Amino acid sequence: MEQGAKSRGGRPWSFDRDQAIEIAMRLFWRHGYEGVSIGDLTKAIGVAPPSLYAAFGSKAGLYLEALNRYEQTLGLLDVTSIGSATSLAEAVRRLLEAAVKAVTHPDRELGCMISSGMIACHSEHAPLARDAASRRDAMRKRIAQALRPFADKNEVHRLARHLAAVMQGISIQARDGATRAELQEIIEDVVSGVAARFPRARRRR
Repeated sequence: MEQGAKSRGGRPWSFDRDQAIEIAMRLFWRHGYEGVSIGDLTKAIGVAPPSLYAAFGSKAGLYLEALNRYEQTLGLLDVTSIGSATSLAEAVRRLLEAAVKAVTHPDRELGCMISSGMIACHSEHAPLARDAASRRDAMRKRIAQALRPFADKNEVHRLARHLAAVMQGISIQARDGATRAELQEIIEDVVSGVAARFPRARRRR
């Protein structure tokens, strides 16, 4: 879809709005919200600031659209990876291995845009930080729901909070350069702990 806005001379600036969101997503993912300026965005997208503001309202508006794009596509929590797992430990392994694969994918930016996003920011960006926290909380709830067939409600919610923290740490370590093999060691430790704590947690029929 083409988005137009007029330059000072009256000539319309046109750009592909969908492509602009994709470019912005990559920039914000790599550098964080505060690490990307309007100048960075307009240069990468190839438009003047008035066109950007006309299309998205503000840098924050573009960031939220980029975050939505990420969450709905590349950052979607792959709970389907649990698949036909028959035990809680196996389900946890599959979930964490899918997470590691996502944050170390060679064709993408490292880490998770949601897990690592807006952890610390200027007070004027507090609404964006609250939005990021809300998305992380929703992710934790999806983990709990995915593990519900293996244990009771209280157990899976407690475990989901633990796994969400592990995934957040995995995301940060991936950004710091940890390899998939190194992150797999973390998975092995977590899975061993789950197996020891829930030795009889099998999929309920």
